[in-house]
Amino acid sequence: MKVYLAGPIFQRTDRECIAWREEAKQQLDGIMTVDPMDRDYREKTDELYTQIVEEDKAFIDSCDVVLVYHDRPSVGTSMEVLYAWERDIQVVAVCPEGKVSPWLLYHAHKICPSLEEATQHIKDYSKKSKNN
Repeated sequence: MKVYLAGPIFQRTDRECIAWREEAKQQLDGIMTVDPMDRDYREKTDELYTQIVEEDKAFIDSCDVVLVYHDRPSVGTSMEVLYAWERDIQVVAVCPEGKVSPWLLYHAHKICPSLEEATQHIKDYSKKSKNN
């Protein structure tokens, strides 16, 4: 089982990008994660956009689940959700504000109000997948 950590990066602070991802990694203990912040390109997005998108797509292709942190709209995160959904990759979204776009409702397999609930769902999904 491998989980891609999707969430806004563009025009976000380090804390906004990193804090929830580190918490998710701890909560998903024993499950491999792919963190796009491991290759932080925020200062180079205009020149490296092709590389960024192609690497993100390759990472998503290598995963079983995309964990989405949706605290406010993000073009890149929305694209990652659609990309994963079109490839039948499980999409689990955290929506702490409770406001969810119809597009996210449609494309997410599970919507959770907290990161804890989302990571527990992924752990349960992982166990279920191993048993099948």
